[in-house]
Amino acid sequence: MSLLNGKQPITVGHANIPFSFFQHQILMKCDRFVCRGSLVTTCVGVLGLTLFMGAAFPVLAQPRPLPNSEVQYRVLTVTGQGVENVQTTQAEVRLGVDVQGKTAEVVQQEAARRSAAVVSLLKSRNVGRLETSGITLNPEYNYNNGKQELIGYRGSNIVSFRIDTGKAGSLLDDAVKAGASRIDSVSFVAAEEAISAAQKQALVKATKDAQDQAKVVLAALNLSPQDVVSIQIGANTPPPPPIPVQAKVLSAEADATTPVVGGEQAVQASVTLQIRY
Repeated sequence: MSLLNGKQPITVGHANIPFSFFQHQILMKCDRFVCRGSLVTTCVGVLGLTLFMGAAFPVLAQPRPLPNSEVQYRVLTVTGQGVENVQTTQAEVRLGVDVQGKTAEVVQQEAARRSAAVVSLLKSRNVGRLETSGITLNPEYNYNNGKQELIGYRGSNIVSFRIDTGKAGSLLDDAVKAGASRIDSVSFVAAEEAISAAQKQALVKATKDAQDQAKVVLAALNLSPQDVVSIQIGANTPPPPPIPVQAKVLSAEADATTPVVGGEQAVQASVTLQIRY
């Protein structure tokens, strides 16, 4: 843009506009506000010229205020732990048959026969979650002077099931009489309803633990907690470790019933809080 004195044309962009055009615009603005005095008239006239020519000048962008979603705030992240113990009422058992013989066919048939008898017994006792957990048939070798000699085969058939803890001892004895020759493990679990109730109590304890941690840390820094901005929940109920049982203890000739005593199962939960301060 170039401005010249007198009546020379004014260049705006690529167009030449006569100076008389701007003069006319200024006069029009002055005529409208003449009643307010000469000082006001002059200012309005200049303003009219400025507004008309403003398109040729760059306008500086004003800083944009941050929206509420971008406002930064301070948060403290804490994780609380909660544990609730519940009494176990069921025994989870793994047992089966283990057979040795000269040929694979003989071993497999004998394992199948004895396994069928054990499974029939378990079904008659209305055990829960009865399922086959493993079947094996492997050759056995004897090594002498670096030579491998086949001496026979070993086969096994393992099942797992659940039964009330109070009935587990007598059932184990009867299973051995029916043909079971191995009892791999016995573990104890609580009923599903009891575990669900314990999980809720564990979450309450975990939440309180997280809140107590936050109060201690902020108080030490002379700060005050505000509101909770994020919550994450985690629950974990690890099964109790299995207890190995020796099959020889449960011999068919034993007169006494095998004692099986359950314990408590720990139900765990964690809660992570983000607290604004």
